Amino acid sequence: MSVAGGLRLGIRANLAQFSLLVAVNALVGGELGQERTVLPLLAEQTFHLTGYTFLLTYVLAFGITKAATNYVAGAFSDRYGRKPVLLAGWLIALPVPLMLIWAPSWGWVVAANVLLGVNQGLTWSTTVIMKIDLAGPARRGLAMGLNEAAGYIAVAVTALATGYLAARYGLRPAPFLLGLAYAALALGLATFAVRETREHARLEAAQHTARADGRHDHLHAGLTDNQVFAHTSLREPALSAASQAGMVNNLNDGLAWGLFPILFATAGLSVARIGILAALYPAVWGLGQLVTGPLSDRWGRKHLITAGMLVQAVALALIAVADVFAVWAVAAVVLGVGTALVYPTLLATIGDVAHPAWRARAVGVYRLWRDGGFAVGALLAGIVADLWGLRAAVWVVAAITAASGLIVAICMYETHPPANRSTTAPAREKGAS
Repeated sequence: MSVAGGLRLGIRANLAQFSLLVAVNALVGGELGQERTVLPLLAEQTFHLTGYTFLLTYVLAFGITKAATNYVAGAFSDRYGRKPVLLAGWLIALPVPLMLIWAPSWGWVVAANVLLGVNQGLTWSTTVIMKIDLAGPARRGLAMGLNEAAGYIAVAVTALATGYLAARYGLRPAPFLLGLAYAALALGLATFAVRETREHARLEAAQHTARADGRHDHLHAGLTDNQVFAHTSLREPALSAASQAGMVNNLNDGLAWGLFPILFATAGLSVARIGILAALYPAVWGLGQLVTGPLSDRWGRKHLITAGMLVQAVALALIAVADVFAVWAVAAVVLGVGTALVYPTLLATIGDVAHPAWRARAVGVYRLWRDGGFAVGALLAGIVADLWGLRAAVWVVAAITAASGLIVAICMYETHPPANRSTTAPAREKGAS
C-alpha cells in the first residue's frame, strides 16, 4: 500500500528499519540486564545494607523515574518525533555504568538508577512506538512480540554474563563494562542508522476506519492530553484493565529483580547459580514472546492476558514454598511463560484501541502505570519482607497478581475480534507488504 513519498505499512515493507529497531531494543534490555544479578549482591556484600526496604531504594528510584519518563516519551514522540527522543535516551545512558563502577556510597547507585530509569523510559517507549508505526494494524502482536523478546532475551543474556563475570572477576568493574559497550553501540546506531517513523503513524491515521461494532466511536482523533490520560487510566474498559495488569506485572518483576537474588543467597546458592536463576526467568519471557505475540493476533488478546496473570501467580507461590535450586528453576520457567503471555499482548491491546493520532501518548500513559509497578513493588515487597520475611513478600505479590488476572477477565473486552483476525488483518498485511 504505497502513498506519496513511498511510505508503506507492514513489517515486511519496512523490514530493514524494523529489524534495526529490534536490535536497538536488545541493547536497551542489555542496559537493564547489567544490574539484575549483581546489584542486589553489591548492596549486601559491598555496601552492607540490612533493611530490605532500604536495599530496594534503587528499584524504587528506577521505577518512579522510568514511569514518569514513559509518559514524557509518548508526548514528546508525538510533538518532536521519535528519533530525537531515542537519541536523548541513549545519551543519558552513557554515565550509568561508570557511576555503578565508581560508586563510593549507595546514594550513587540510587542516582545511577534515576538515570537508568530515564534511559529505559525514553528508549524502550520509543522503540515500541516506532515498531507500531511501521507494522500497521494487522500484525501488532507479532511486532510487540519481537520487540519485547529482543529486550528481555538481552536482559537474560546480560544477567547470565554479568553473573559469570562477577563470579570470576568480582562484583566491580567487569560486569558493568558490558553496559558501557551497549550504550556506546546503541548511540551510534540511533544517530546514523535509525530513521524517523512519525509519518507512518500519520499514514495509518489517514487510512483509519472505525470498528464495525462502533465500540471505539468515542475515541476519535482529537483527544487532548488529559483526555488520553483519563481514557487510558480509567474510562476506557480495555485500556484501564490493561494498565492495571501492566502495573501488577511489573510489581512482581520488581520483586524478582530486587529480592529473588537475596532469597536465593539465603539458601546458600552460589553467585553463578543465582545468575542462572536471574537469567532463566527473562530468557523464557523473552523467547516466549516470539510465540505469544503472533498468537494474540490469531486468538485475541483478553484470554492470553488473563491466563498469563494467573500463571504468574502460580509461579510466585511455587517460589515462596521452594528451597532448592531445581524447584526454583522450574518456577522461574513458569513465571517466564506467564509473563510472555501478558507482556506483548498488553501493548498490542493499547495499539488496538488507541487512535493512531494519539497512540504514542496512550502507550506513554500505559507504560507510566506499568513501570510504576516497579516502585509499588519495591515499597510493598520491602515493607512486607522487613515485617514478616522474604517469603511473605512473595506470597503477597502472588495474591495481588491473581486478583489482577480476575480483573482482566471481568472488565476487559476482546480488542482484536475474530473479524479482524480472519479477514481484515491478513488483507491489510498483504496489501501493505
